Amino acid sequence: MSVVFEIPTINQNQTLTVSLAGVYYQLILLWNAVSNTWTLDIADNSAAPILSGVPLVAGVDLLQDFGYLNFGGKLFADTDNETATPPTYSNLGTTGHLYFVTP
Repeated sequence: MSVVFEIPTINQNQTLTVSLAGVYYQLILLWNAVSNTWTLDIADNSAAPILSGVPLVAGVDLLQDFGYLNFGGKLFADTDNETATPPTYSNLGTTGHLYFVTP
């Protein structure tokens, strides 16, 4: 049975410390005004970079290409009632979401 955890976000650049599958990471969400998308950086708990510049694309596992890093789950972005639409600058944290799903 999968467990879904919504990562608490707001609609501004932010750094969050969250536990993903029992390991603490720093998630850095930055708005890229040129491409009109949120990007995600992931660092370990001591701020050492692991991944940088992953765009919040809807409808795919954002960690799919990085299975060798063993995050222990999948990461998804979507918008309420429009699951194929990525979060926008103004809706992240309200109708735009980021979810971590463990098997």
